[in-house]
Amino acid sequence: MMQRGIPYVFMRGGTSRGPYFRREDLPEDLETLANVLISAVGSGHALNIDGIGGGAAVTTKVAMLSKSQSDTAYIDYFFAQVSVEDKLVDFKPTCGNIMSGVGPAAIEMGLIEPRQDITDIRINAVNTGAQVKARVQTPGGNLTYTGETEIAGVPGCAAPIELTFMGVVGSSTGAFLPTGNLQDSIDGIDVTCMDVAMPMVIARAGDFGLSGHESAQELDANTEFFARMEAIRIKAGAMMGMGDVSSSVTPKFGLLAPSQVPGTIAARYFMPWSTHPTMAVTGAQCFAACTLTPGTIARGYMEKPNESPAKVILNHPSGTLDELIDFSNEDGFDLKAAGLVRTARKLADGNIYVPSSIWSENGG
Repeated sequence: MMQRGIPYVFMRGGTSRGPYFRREDLPEDLETLANVLISAVGSGHALNIDGIGGGAAVTTKVAMLSKSQSDTAYIDYFFAQVSVEDKLVDFKPTCGNIMSGVGPAAIEMGLIEPRQDITDIRINAVNTGAQVKARVQTPGGNLTYTGETEIAGVPGCAAPIELTFMGVVGSSTGAFLPTGNLQDSIDGIDVTCMDVAMPMVIARAGDFGLSGHESAQELDANTEFFARMEAIRIKAGAMMGMGDVSSSVTPKFGLLAPSQVPGTIAARYFMPWSTHPTMAVTGAQCFAACTLTPGTIARGYMEKPNESPAKVILNHPSGTLDELIDFSNEDGFDLKAAGLVRTARKLADGNIYVPSSIWSENGG
């Protein structure tokens, strides 16, 4: 079997991981690109045994980078979510955890030169149009992954990467509230359909007979809940103007519940056909906006802060995630920016090989 090698950097970004490519090293047309990524990840097998995926949705993600065509960014970041088993690729969403690795990967690839002790990198999320500033540790002009920052869901410590997200409201649907309502009722369940960084359908855990404090494993084993959730998600997707979402990973689904820790709120995020083992960065922003917006299903779950920026602490299956939200309530809820700290680490680099029958050397 003839194979074609494609240069890559293999990174952990936040609580996800996957290959980071130069966009120019991949096929232009999306159909061929999807087939290349399916082969590289090994989609079609529960263990991704014939690729580098890890058998979970958080380990079958792909980042594709290029120097930005935008006047407001340095790097264009194009994201793909590859399914574990179904040989599907979704180019609609973005991923904030994989975003954590974009800055370091861009430096590794020579797309950005480090600047002094901290390198600020403006990133354009191609899939959604969101603008993100990443602050990467580069002491003495040298990229480092060593530091004292811990994030829930990742063992050990690493160098902090500060992310500030801007322009995330309505990034997928064009509206903060895609249905026009703070709450909708679908199949007898009250939900808030919101688009902040990620379009989401958010419900109360208690309305499904859940506490909202279940582990990811407990939730994944609850097939009755997943069937109800998916039916609601598909109907909500149509109401949000997203069409038939049965084969799309968006909108995502989320559950909120009162937390056992004062000043925090319990959250569970779905990808959507399995439970996220921690918390998606984009989903966290939508959860935080839902929590801060009067009249949503989150009403009464957490005392609303009066000052901006406000910290919203989400309890997820592996710990907590802090979101710092800059907002205004002068004319309804207006999210200006969202910030948080993640870490990343380079795991490997070299070439990924795919069969030439998928993308031949002279296939462009």
